[in-house]
Amino acid sequence: MSLYDTAKPALFLLPPETAHNTVHHGLKAIQDTPLEALLGKRYAVTDDRLRQSVFGCEFPTPVGVAAGFDKNGEIPRVLTALGFGHVEIGGVTAERQPGNPQPRLFRLPEDNALINRMGFNNEGADQVGDRLDREPQPDVPLGVNIGKSKSTPLAEAADDYLYTYERVADAGDYFAVNVSSPNTPGLRSLQNRDSLEAILGGLKDAGAAPLLVKLSPNLPDPAVEGALAVVNDLDLDGVIATNTTTSRPDSLQDPNKAETGGLSGKPIEDDATEQIRFIAERTDVPVIGVGGVSDAEGAYEKIRAGASLVQLYTGLVFEGPAVARDINKGLLTLLERDGFDSVEDAVGVDLE
Repeated sequence: MSLYDTAKPALFLLPPETAHNTVHHGLKAIQDTPLEALLGKRYAVTDDRLRQSVFGCEFPTPVGVAAGFDKNGEIPRVLTALGFGHVEIGGVTAERQPGNPQPRLFRLPEDNALINRMGFNNEGADQVGDRLDREPQPDVPLGVNIGKSKSTPLAEAADDYLYTYERVADAGDYFAVNVSSPNTPGLRSLQNRDSLEAILGGLKDAGAAPLLVKLSPNLPDPAVEGALAVVNDLDLDGVIATNTTTSRPDSLQDPNKAETGGLSGKPIEDDATEQIRFIAERTDVPVIGVGGVSDAEGAYEKIRAGASLVQLYTGLVFEGPAVARDINKGLLTLLERDGFDSVEDAVGVDLE
C-alpha cells in the first residue's frame, strides 16, 4: 500500500476543493526545495522510447497534467518532478475572477469521477503572466489554457482571448484555446465556425504558436467536422479532445451524479477515446487525448486511437502522485509487448 493509499481516506473526508487546495499548498511548499529533487528520483521515468517531438516541442513522456489542476501556474516545476511530460496551466482569463459559488467541485467515489462547475476561477492574465515571466520554467513543455472572461460579451470574445495571450505569450510553449468549458455561460457557442475563425484567426495573426483548440465532447459530429475545418483552414497545430461532459451516463452510481457541471474521470473514458478516434481520422494535426486517463491501458488505447499525448486531472485525484510514473512504466511494457520501438510508432495504429 502506498503512502497516498494511506492518506487518501483522510483527504477524502475534506470537501473536494479544500482537499485540492491542501494538496496544492503542499506541492507549492515542496517546489524548488531538495524534496522536489527527491520526488523526481522517485517518480520520473526517463526512456527514449517515450520521447516525442510534437508541434515543435520536445516531450520526454506522453503523459501530462490537464488544465484545471494548476490554474495560476504556481506549481509546474514540482508537477514535472512527479513524472509528467508536460503541464498545462489555466484556464487563464483576461480578468481576475472568483468563479462560481461554492460548493462547485464534487467527488463521485463510486464512479472514480468528478463533477465541477468551477467557472474559470483564476488570478487573471496580468498576474499569471507576471508570475510566469518571473519564475523559472519547468524542464518540460508548459501549455497555457486560455478561457473567456465571464463578463465579456460573446461578441467581444476574440479581443478577450487576445488580451490573455499577449500577457502569457513569452512563457508558454504552446497555447490552448478553451471554447468548450460547460461552466461559463455561452462559451460553448463559440465553437461555431464564424466565432472560431475570429478567435483563432486573431491569435494566429498575433503570432500565437503552437496553437491548439480544446473541443467539447458534446458537439454533434457535423459541428466537430466544422471545427476541424477551421483547424485545417487556419493551419492550427493541434486539437485537445476533450473537455468535461454535461452528459450523465446511466452507469453512474454516486449520489453526486445529479450535480450540475462537467463530468470527468473513468465514466467518460471510452467516449473520449472514440472522440479522439473521430478527430484523428479527419485531421492530420496532433491530438492531445483527455478524459478518464488513470492507467497505462487507458492511455495506450487513446494513443492507438490517434492521440500523440494524453492528459489527466481526475486520475491524479484518485490514483495519487505515482500515477504518471505508473502510466509511463506501463506504456513501456505495452510497447514492448506489441513490438513498437517507441510511443510515436503506436500513435494512431488502430485507425482505419
